Amino acid sequence: MNNEPYELLDFGEGRRLERFSKTIFDRPAPNVDDTAKSSPEKWAEADVRYERDADTRGPGEAGGQWTSRTTLPDSWPFEMNGLHLRLRPTPFGQLGIFPEQIENWTWIQSQVRSLLDEVPTPGDAAASPRIRVLNLFAHTGGSTLAAADAGAEVVHVDAARNSVAWAKRNAECSGLEKAPIRWIVEDATLFAKREVKRGNRYEGIILDPPSYGHGAAGQTWAIQKHLVALLRNCGELIKETGRFVLLTCHTPGLGPSELQEMVADTLFCGNHVETIAQPTSITSSSGRDFPTGTVLRWRS
Repeated sequence: MNNEPYELLDFGEGRRLERFSKTIFDRPAPNVDDTAKSSPEKWAEADVRYERDADTRGPGEAGGQWTSRTTLPDSWPFEMNGLHLRLRPTPFGQLGIFPEQIENWTWIQSQVRSLLDEVPTPGDAAASPRIRVLNLFAHTGGSTLAAADAGAEVVHVDAARNSVAWAKRNAECSGLEKAPIRWIVEDATLFAKREVKRGNRYEGIILDPPSYGHGAAGQTWAIQKHLVALLRNCGELIKETGRFVLLTCHTPGLGPSELQEMVADTLFCGNHVETIAQPTSITSSSGRDFPTGTVLRWRS
C-alpha cells in the first residue's frame, strides 16, 4: 500500500474500489459498466460497500445502503494538499470528497498565489491585494479552502444547507475558520443573477455543476437546460476583472469541444479567448485510467 491519502485500487463492472486513508471502499461507478476489473481478487479487501436501492427515483435522487465489516466512525480526517477535511458516508454513496478535484485544488492555489504576486507593493496607491473568487456548486468546500488557503476572498455557494455546514467544519479543521469566506446557501443560478444586478465582480470563478440537482427553495437544475444562462451571468461577473475560470463537468455529451464552444459563446460573449479543455481521469494502482469527466481552465 502506498502512503498517499487516496488511491484508486481498481474499477470495472460498474464499480470502483478506492482507499481513503486506511479504509477501502467499494462504490458504484456506472461509467465503467462495460469495463472489466483488472484485479478481481482485490475486491475481497473492501472494508465498506455501498449498494444503490433497487427502486427507481428521479435523476440525481437515487439512495442506497452502506454495509461494513467493521463499525465506521461518524466521520474521520482526510488530509490532502495541506487541507484537512472530514469524510463521512452519505445516503447517496458519497464521502464528502471527489478525488478527481484534488488536482484542481493545486491549480486553484497556484492561480491565486501567482495573482497575489502580481499585486503592486503597498506603497503604490493603486495597490489592491484582494483576489475575489466565486465558487458555485461548492459542495463540502475543497476548492473553496484551496483558494482561501492561498490568500483569496471566497464566496462559497451551494444549495444544500448540510453541505455548507460540512464545508464550514472543513474550514475549521484546516485552520481557516477566520479566513474571508462567505458561506451562502442558495441556488447557484439565482445567486449569480443577483450578483450581476448588485454589480459585484470577481477575479476567479469555479464551477462544478451536477447533471441534475435542486436549489435551496426546491428549484430544479438540469445542466443541459440551465448551464448556458448561468455561464452568461458568470461572464458578467468577470467582465474586466476576470483572471481565471475553472469549470468541471461529469455529464455525458458535454466533452471538451462542447464545453469550449459553450464557454466561448456565453462566458466570453463570442470573443476569441483561448481555453484549455480536456478529459479528466484518475490512474489506478494498476495503471489504468478511470474516466471522471471534463475540465475546462482559463487564465488571462
